Amino acid sequence: MAPKARLFLFSLAIYVALLSGSNISAASARTIPHLHASKSSSSASDDACVCDASRFQELGLEMKEFAYCDASLSYEVRVKDLVDRMTLEEKARQLGDTATGVERIGLPKYEWWSEALHGVSNTGQPGSLGSFFDDEIPGATSFPTVILTAATFNESLWKTIGQVVSTEARAMHNLGHAGLTFWSPNINVARDPRWGRTQETPGEDPLVAGKYATNYVRGLQDVEGSDLTTNLNSRPLKVAACCKHYAAYDIESWLGSNRFHFDSKVTEQDMRETFLSPFEMCVKDGDVTSVMCSFNRINGIPICADPQLLKNTIRGEWDLHGYIVSDCDSLEVMVDGHKWLGDTPEDAVAQALKAGMDLDCGYKIGSFYGNYAASAVAQGKVREAEVDKALKNLYTVLMRLGYFDGSPQFQSLGKADVCSEEHIELAAEAARQGIVLLKNENETLPLNSGEIKTIAVVGPHANATKVMIGNYAGVPCRYVSPIDGFSAFGKVEYERGCADVACKNESLIFPAMRAAKKADATVIVVGLDLSVEAEGSDRVDLLLPGYQTQLIKQVASVSRGPVILVVMSGGPVDISFANNNPKIGAVLWAGYPGEEGGRAIADVVLGKCNPGGRLPLTWYGADYVDMLPMTSMLLRPIDSLGYPGRTYKFFNGSTIYPFGYGLSYTQFNYTLKSSQRSLDIKLHKLQHCHDVNYNASAYKPRCPAVLIDDLKCDDNIEFEVEVKNVGRRDGSDVVMVYKVPAEGIVGAPTKELIAFQRVFVAAGESEAVKFVVNACKSLGIVDYAAYHLLPAGRHTIVIGDGAVSFPVSINFKQ
Repeated sequence: MAPKARLFLFSLAIYVALLSGSNISAASARTIPHLHASKSSSSASDDACVCDASRFQELGLEMKEFAYCDASLSYEVRVKDLVDRMTLEEKARQLGDTATGVERIGLPKYEWWSEALHGVSNTGQPGSLGSFFDDEIPGATSFPTVILTAATFNESLWKTIGQVVSTEARAMHNLGHAGLTFWSPNINVARDPRWGRTQETPGEDPLVAGKYATNYVRGLQDVEGSDLTTNLNSRPLKVAACCKHYAAYDIESWLGSNRFHFDSKVTEQDMRETFLSPFEMCVKDGDVTSVMCSFNRINGIPICADPQLLKNTIRGEWDLHGYIVSDCDSLEVMVDGHKWLGDTPEDAVAQALKAGMDLDCGYKIGSFYGNYAASAVAQGKVREAEVDKALKNLYTVLMRLGYFDGSPQFQSLGKADVCSEEHIELAAEAARQGIVLLKNENETLPLNSGEIKTIAVVGPHANATKVMIGNYAGVPCRYVSPIDGFSAFGKVEYERGCADVACKNESLIFPAMRAAKKADATVIVVGLDLSVEAEGSDRVDLLLPGYQTQLIKQVASVSRGPVILVVMSGGPVDISFANNNPKIGAVLWAGYPGEEGGRAIADVVLGKCNPGGRLPLTWYGADYVDMLPMTSMLLRPIDSLGYPGRTYKFFNGSTIYPFGYGLSYTQFNYTLKSSQRSLDIKLHKLQHCHDVNYNASAYKPRCPAVLIDDLKCDDNIEFEVEVKNVGRRDGSDVVMVYKVPAEGIVGAPTKELIAFQRVFVAAGESEAVKFVVNACKSLGIVDYAAYHLLPAGRHTIVIGDGAVSFPVSINFKQ
């Protein structure tokens, strides 16, 4: 790490530690030993780069004879030289996640598959991963799962986490413990609350998902000083990220439907407006180097074989600088699951190559590309030039990563840069910022640590460790469970209350009740885990499992002191009973808070930090699952079927907690200081008015809308909001800005998030928050025909829950 970057992270850690009043070392933490060895053991591995003369010499080769190792040539020329030296069979064997290498030309084996969803992970097929842990590197920093990190609504935090994860990844790579290509993040929109992988995602809003993708990817990939690179196909990379799963993928296994057979019936309107939007931002704004196509079909066509979605959209319209990879076994699924066109393996390989898929991950039976690409060419089903094109996309990325020439700016990273104190502190701070306060009756929280001597910490997650890191996690540096966290503040009385999350019998409830009777305060920690919601498994209800609800009610009924309910989950849970129970003073949602989760929860409960997280998901009532099947992909309500719509943008029923909800230990007031109220756009003769469907009773402007593609889109709307902390505690607020489209447009969202900023405001102080939003991006709509339009008329900008709003009129003049 560059000295300035190291100093920045260290300073950041000290700052957040002082701000939260927490102890970085946390003596009660369960720590994996020997993780902070001296830097002397962290020198770069012997085969740190391909183009090393001594390595070629050991192979009996002269490196100077291979133009692909001539650093004076362009990447394009070098990659062509490399590919041209291979036979067809050798080329095919480089197209799987385990690229076998070609020893005769000096090309080593490379493992493309590594994961870094919320820290460097070893998730995947053992022996076929680029990342692993052992005695030398026993763990890496495990941040909260993405859904809780998204709840911070803090773009700079998202990027900083990406920077830390890539630093640890580079350090592990130097020690031979990781690759350079990471198939993260997951940016699918969480359309349905039952989806098992919700915890991996940034939530239900496409703007939040796209902003998260852009920042996390930039944190992973960007190399300091390379911002001005004009040829993005040669821009240096720290590690290579991958946005997945493209697209309209959010069913695992639900009542007979599964991801290996599911055909997503999606309108073009929903595709453009919701399902593709985060991926477009990831490619255009994040300049991600990879996109992963998913298992499912969309309107009958397997995505990994759809040239419109891959070649024409990702690489053509969005200008991807990188490669497209399959979700593992997607081609096998295409042949055996979808039985697409009765394809043989060679047919499937040919379809995917011609559609623009460059790399094939094979989990169960190996890569279809590796096994069948050569025979597909031999059978005349695909040109060898398509194979060459895929290889060029792949090896250009590896050139940019320094795989061939090395990356001097990262070569000093080693063991001391993995699980460092500042990284661990950042994991704790991310959890603190993400935790959402859902209820705080009569200022139950924060507890007064001076008055609380004994805390009963009960429930199936009271002693959670592995549960806190969710899925796609590696081995954490350490665990700080909830009972560990609270032990730093006083005596803890711990009882499980349930044998596990399933909580199938009530025999352990009574010891938990006895603990609550004796304690000055009671914290009940409940929720879900990977046995309930995970990859491959969707939920069938929105309830707490087994007797957990009974545990909460009975413990609360006998507790001597205040009762705090903490819910760990990825997706929403119907806890309306807790909202309505006067014995339960406060409720917190902690997602899956990562390795430092117990410390973060205790810090919030005891007032060492002021919660400022907001829900990135709508929390529906339990009856939502009876209103519509998970397999219905339409987002808008279907009145004829009684379907209520999906996500806060279209749902027309009541909720437990709305999207964006979250309380604080203080109060914030908004004042609109300045705003732009109208925008006049003069059209020239080649810009034409476009029709929009309006309700029969609505006023329809003479020029209803204009195609956004026909506009310059250089008009911005600027406004400033003063945020005043009128309470007694310092705190952070998330200023959320929504647009309400012009009244009467058929099918328009009820409201839609267009901007957000997290801001820290000291008690009694004010902060000015300025917003500049582009009119086309923020006020535009996607109509039923999938046209991107800027409608005329009176739009409304709404700040927060609606206490502050103002109109913006769009007028087209011909």
